[in-house]
Amino acid sequence: MARDSAIDMRHDPPHARHPSGPPDGLNIDSPFAVGWTHRLRFTQGALHTDNPALAEALCAEDKENGSRGMIAVIDQGVCDTHPAITNDLNAYCMAQSGAPELRSVFEIPGGEQCKQDDAVVQRVLDAIDTHRICRKSTILCIGGGALLDAVGYAAGIGHRGVRMVRMPSTVLSQCDSGVGVKTGINRNGKKNFVGTFNPPWAVLCDTDLLKTLSDRDWLCGFSEIVKISLLRDPKLFEKLEADASEIVARNLEPSIPVIEQSALLHTQHITEGGDPFEIQEARPLDFGHWSAHKLEQLSDFTLCHGDAVAVGLALDLVYSQLAGIVDTQTSDRVLNLLDALHLPTSHPAMEQTDELFKGIQEFREHLGGRLTITLVTGVGKPLEVHDLDTKLLRDSVSYLMTRSSN
Repeated sequence: MARDSAIDMRHDPPHARHPSGPPDGLNIDSPFAVGWTHRLRFTQGALHTDNPALAEALCAEDKENGSRGMIAVIDQGVCDTHPAITNDLNAYCMAQSGAPELRSVFEIPGGEQCKQDDAVVQRVLDAIDTHRICRKSTILCIGGGALLDAVGYAAGIGHRGVRMVRMPSTVLSQCDSGVGVKTGINRNGKKNFVGTFNPPWAVLCDTDLLKTLSDRDWLCGFSEIVKISLLRDPKLFEKLEADASEIVARNLEPSIPVIEQSALLHTQHITEGGDPFEIQEARPLDFGHWSAHKLEQLSDFTLCHGDAVAVGLALDLVYSQLAGIVDTQTSDRVLNLLDALHLPTSHPAMEQTDELFKGIQEFREHLGGRLTITLVTGVGKPLEVHDLDTKLLRDSVSYLMTRSSN
């Protein structure tokens, strides 16, 4: 006897409803959605006592947050270039009515090394326990993308999720990784092998933090902006071409708008793309990343993520050209932009082609399902493919290695 609804509330005995066999068990499919607000703010001088942006982010939608605790984790590199930052944070929390009680501040060396084991994760978990941080308390993390990843992972598993407010301190983390919903550490020799999806309570980008970056840390972040412009925004790509020399010269006037636009595009993908936790097979914003992640591993993580992405973009563009997916003019245009931004288009580790190509399978496993690689047919025109020709990839590597030696 067919049921008219998902739950049958009648009390007929099972044999009366299923005369020809045993009764069915409860069988329900109940889709549900979890509401979440992605808060992204750009400001200057976030720790100036007259700037309310951080306090508003900490207490967003929670008037009682000021009565709860907070611990802060700061990248050692940020502390080195901003030696007063701990005192500034203490003074800020004292001056802002309603700000959470700041119970502890500690410094941790950032960079990819902080993701190579679970030491940072364990230290943050111990601090959550020691300082009585509850699920509605806050972890504030000020630093680059690697530290945000490691601390975010700890925040995601402590009490099954402690609120985290991110203050990204690098170009790459402000334009891309710091506004995302993923956290993780490296394990088994693989990038982000262990991690969670853990959306931040808020992301506050203080552009003053960018002023003290090294030239390499400044420039490498723009590879992610080149990537998102190729996928989503031809006008942004044109702006990068027009302002490349000013960006290299670290002129903030043209640089900050492109960083903000990249952050907006990444945020829109999360909030409007329909797949924030990557349940589907495709991961369209990972253009250039299958080889980038493997190159980081092959270089023992001495190649930073931003530079690895630049090399990955170059490899995928040249491959697309050789495969007839994109025209030579577009491929050269992208390579010329990477050159103009002083971003690398090759690395010696690429010559380990057999090892490099293992990154294709690792990328598929990381995504799940069948292999899905995003390429482009033109600026602003993404294309998903499900296999790569290794001969053409070897030819692409050879082309880029020869190009870099000329």
